[in-house]
Parts: sequence; C-alpha cells; structure tokens
Amino acid sequence: MKVPPADRLAGFGAYFFAQLGQRIAALRAEGKDIIRVDIGAPDMPPPDFVIEALVEEARRPDTHSYTTYGGTPEFKQAVAQFYKKRFGVELDPAREVLALIGSKEGLFHLSQAILNPGDVALIPDPGYPTYRSGTLLAGAEPYFMPLLESNGFLPDLEAIPADVLARARILWLNYPNNPTSAVAPFSFFEDVIAFAREHNILVAHDAPYADVTYDGYRAHSILEVPGAKDVAVEFNSHSKAFNMAGWRLGMLVGNADAVRHVHVYKSQVDTSHFQPVLKGGIVALTDDRIRDWIAQRNAIYQERRDIVVSALRSAGIKVSPPKASLYVWYPLPEGETDSKAFCSRALEEAGVSMTPGRVFGAHGEGYVRVSLGTKTDALKEAMERLVAWLKK
Repeated sequence: MKVPPADRLAGFGAYFFAQLGQRIAALRAEGKDIIRVDIGAPDMPPPDFVIEALVEEARRPDTHSYTTYGGTPEFKQAVAQFYKKRFGVELDPAREVLALIGSKEGLFHLSQAILNPGDVALIPDPGYPTYRSGTLLAGAEPYFMPLLESNGFLPDLEAIPADVLARARILWLNYPNNPTSAVAPFSFFEDVIAFAREHNILVAHDAPYADVTYDGYRAHSILEVPGAKDVAVEFNSHSKAFNMAGWRLGMLVGNADAVRHVHVYKSQVDTSHFQPVLKGGIVALTDDRIRDWIAQRNAIYQERRDIVVSALRSAGIKVSPPKASLYVWYPLPEGETDSKAFCSRALEEAGVSMTPGRVFGAHGEGYVRVSLGTKTDALKEAMERLVAWLKK
C-alpha cells in the first residue's frame, strides 16, 4: 500500500543538507576527496569540565528517569543567571524560561503555538529555513523581508505593506545572522520593539551566535531593550555557544505568555531531556571558566575566518571579515549568476562543498556561505583548492 503524506506536508522535499550529504557520499564512493565547508556545525568539542559534569551525573543511579517538562528548575535558574550576567537581563525562571531540545524545535513549535490559518509571519530572506517551514505547517502565510547588503542585511520594516501588518503575528529576526553574518546595532533592536508595540506583533529573535564573535565585538540580546519582554522572546542554544550541538539543548526566554504556549505545545510532543545533559548545560551556563574557553575557541574561528577572507580576496572577490557567526558570506565571482550551479561545479571540479545562498531564500541568490566549522588545516586546503579552481 502506498501511504500518501498529509496535505500540509506534501509540498515539502528533503532538507537541502540531507540531499547534499547523499551526493557527497556518492562522490566519495567514486574515490573523490571532498572537503565540506557547508554545514554550520562546530567541529570542536565542548569544554572538558562540561563533559565531566555529564559523565559524573550519568554515573548516579537516580538520574535516568524522566525529568521535568520544559527543563528542571535548576536548569531554568541557570539560564536566568546566565542572562543576568551576560546581558543584564532579568528573567523569572518559572515563567520566562523554557528548555528546548535544541533551539530548532523551539523555532518550529512557536509557529505551531501562535499562528492560525490566515495569519502572517514576517520572515527574513535570506534566512534560516525553519522560519518558513514552521509557518507553512501551521497553515499560516510567510511574508519575506529582503535582507539587502545595501541596508547592512537588516530588514526594512517600513517597507512592509499595511495589509500584511494587519495580519502579522510574528516577526522573525536573527542577529548575529545566519547566513549573512551581519550584526545588528542596538538601535535597530530598539526600533524593532517600538515597531512591535505599534503593530501588536510578537518578535521572535533567534540568537544562537551571540557568543561566536570576533575582534572584540559584543552581541546584544534583544531583551536588553527596556520593556522588550512585553512583545519579544529570544531563542538561544548550547549548540553554537558551547560546541554542544549533539547534546540538543537550547532555551526560549522572554514573554511569559509565549513561553507558556510553547510549553503547552511541547508537553504534547516530548518528555524533556536526559538529566545529565541538563547538568552539563548548567555547568556551561554558570561555570566561571567558560568565558576563557569561549575566548580561546573564538580565536580559532577568527583564524579560520581570516584564512577564508584572505583566500577569497586573492581570487578577486570582495568580502569583509564578519564580526560574528560561524560563516563567511561572499558574493558570487564576476560572471556567475546561479549560486546552486556554482556550488555544484565547485563540488564536482574542486572537491569543495559550500552552501549556495539560494537555499536560504530568493534574496540569497548571488551569494555563497562558507562555514568555519571545519578543521583549520582542512579549511585552508579547501580555500587553496577553491582559489586555484577560480583562477583557471
């Protein structure tokens, strides 16, 4: 018997990186050497003291049962402590903090918990694909806000039509940005909060790269804006901040109503985390050693950033070193117009796998994303291959 998908799922294909992984596996089976600089996943482990905390907790006989839905009180308190110390933001652990099984599921769940058919979600383009997929699977409509280089890859909120604003329920933002690596000035966040108040829209700020920064740059939380919790929530994650991607641990913080709605939705879907994972997460959030570790880790990423930028410039491509995020976002070389075709040829002919900007939306066309989550020596070789290929 052939089982058809639900109508709401029928328009979705396989995730881009799943398809890319299959293609790379086939090329490697043919004997081709492929270096991947496409996926935004840390290649280094979390701190030893975080791993040790997990192991110690896992050896206890009383830590293997179900944990509290939405995270233990201890984890929520650690999140509140982190936000107070890192951003100066006060959070009520019981009402304004929710543990997530990685922030990706929280992004998706917020749409299911807030949006109704006929509602509109304001989505950056280019942007993380989950903003769009969560909107569509909730039966709502996406409205794409262009992120243009001429505007610092910030959306022009004043350009959104009045009829769209009348139906808008969620405004998605993401700074430091994936894929463009752009950062937002604090004044922009202030304008966003005022805009959300005026139009009765919930701001959903996705901030997993707030602690992946370079050259002394300090990223802000949108919740630092006075009164932001009235109209905003923020997502954060252990994945990028502490190299704990496989641990699947993140957080939703801010507006108590929105946090509660996602908590109710999640309680129908999952049964929270393994307690030792939460313990490791608590240590990452609260141990004083973490700041030195982050500085050392970011120094490695910065070295890789500089390798990529230098190589691209040597090939005649104009690119500025990003202040934050795990990516370098660069324009296609002169004469190239199709990012998917360009990246496909680079994969086949140079053995370098990059992400075409078109994957992130129509306004991502004309750009390519390179991830810094690759061993330094391998990244350097990838850039050498790419430059040699471009100069042929």
